[in-house]
Parts: sequence; C-alpha cells; structure tokens
Amino acid sequence: MATQEKIAVHNLADLKNTSDDAIPNYLNSLKFKQNHSLVDTRLVLGYSAFVIAGACFAWDYKFGFENTKLYTAVAVAVYTLVNTILTYWIAFVEKGIVYQGTTPNGEKISIATSADKNIPIYKMKITTTSKGGKPSHLELQKPFTEWFDAAGHFIVPPFQSMLATSVPLIATADPKRVAATVAAQGSASDFVNMNQDVLNALATDEDLGVATSADTASGKKSKRRKA
Repeated sequence: MATQEKIAVHNLADLKNTSDDAIPNYLNSLKFKQNHSLVDTRLVLGYSAFVIAGACFAWDYKFGFENTKLYTAVAVAVYTLVNTILTYWIAFVEKGIVYQGTTPNGEKISIATSADKNIPIYKMKITTTSKGGKPSHLELQKPFTEWFDAAGHFIVPPFQSMLATSVPLIATADPKRVAATVAAQGSASDFVNMNQDVLNALATDEDLGVATSADTASGKKSKRRKA
C-alpha cells in the first residue's frame, strides 16, 4: 500500500525523515511501548532557550537596556549554556536515535538512522536488549528505492518487511509480516538467505512453518501452515 502523499525523490532529507516517521508507526502498531525521554529532554532544552530569549527581549523592551543589563548578561550566559547542552545532547546522547521502545515482554529496542550526503542509502543501527540480557547490535544499509516508488510515494509493506526480516525482535512480534514476505518470494529457499537470527527467533513460532537453513541443507521440505 502506497501513501497518498509524495515527496521529491531527489531530496535525501525528505526520504530519510519519511522513513524515520514510519518506524514508530509500525512498531507501535505491534504493541511496542515507545520511550519518549530523548525527545522530551530535547524539547525541554529547546523551549528553555526560547523562553530565556523571549524574557530577555521583553524586559529590555519594557525597562530599557541600562536597567536590565545585569539580567541580560545573566540571561545570555544561561542561554549559551542551555544551547551548549542541547548541542551535546543531540550529537552525543541521541546520536541519531529515532526510536526507543519496549515490547510487551519487556525487551528493549533502540534504532538510530543516518544517511550520507548525496548517497541514497538508509543506514540503521539497531540495538536490542532481551530481558536481563546483554545488548545485541545490528547494522543495516538499504537503498531508499526499496520502499519509495519513482513518483516519490512511500510504499509501506516493503519497508515493514525489511525490518521484520532483519531484526529478530521485530520478527517475533510480527510473524505474519515475515510469512507474507516468504509467500511473496515464492519459496522457503529464498527465506534462508535472511538474517539467521530471525530464523532462530521464529523457529518455534506456530504461526510460521518454514525450514531453517540446516533443514534445507539436509534436504528436508519446508512446512507451511494450512489455511
């Protein structure tokens, strides 16, 4: 299904931002609970700087510079400090993170995205943490053309399939999407080329009966759930 809105296919920022916006829409639909702490902190810092600048203008306009120059000097110092913290926060804390969330089972996921100038490749750094376990890191690089058509429409299914067939945590949350991808590919032999961790995550899922790479190598036939 394509979105009605279309963007300029040569605008890398629009391609990235549209793709970024689709991540929380998809994961939240799978009952992931999004963590907004990074965005909330950035908003607090940004609005704080705006309030300081606005207050400085207001008291200078009403009382004059001479009467408020001490307050103005303090405000400028605080404004500079807040903006420095905001710049540090965006560059070294957020580090391109567009989504943080938790599954109903308590597992965590963090997704950071980026795109190099003039290169239409969507880069993702995905960190998942099982309950009480160590973080697992995964990096993906996919061309935007996999989910944008020539007219600039965002095509939802291939984008969601890309995530579901690459990230084990998402695969277990959306086995139907993986099954649909397998059906679209036409054979389980294509499926074994997907992320092996995804296969392991789905191995015991009753909603998806496809052969693992080991089964295929030994000549066993894939099994699919009967309709």
